[in-house]
Amino acid sequence: MKLKARVIVALAGLLGATLMSGCLYTNITTPLDTDLDQTKLGTKTGKSEAQMILGLVAWGDAGTQEAAKNGNITVLRGADQEEFSILGPVYVRWRTVVYGD
Repeated sequence: MKLKARVIVALAGLLGATLMSGCLYTNITTPLDTDLDQTKLGTKTGKSEAQMILGLVAWGDAGTQEAAKNGNITVLRGADQEEFSILGPVYVRWRTVVYGD
């Protein structure tokens, strides 16, 4: 195989690996806060979520207001966002977790 063909195959493999990352399973939690060094979480936790199947059907409310309502929280102190997926868009769940009093 010539050098040019090897480079093309290597680049194609790298591109394929990049596009496929996280396609089988993803479970990520990220903070929604910008001032993490000053965050006091509070005594209560509330959660809300939305789900999607096959990229065709989605339902739920993953908003911070819904999460605060579910946790009986009136003063928000911090929030996290979670994303869970299996086989890319086959099943996806977004969850918001809020902390406060």
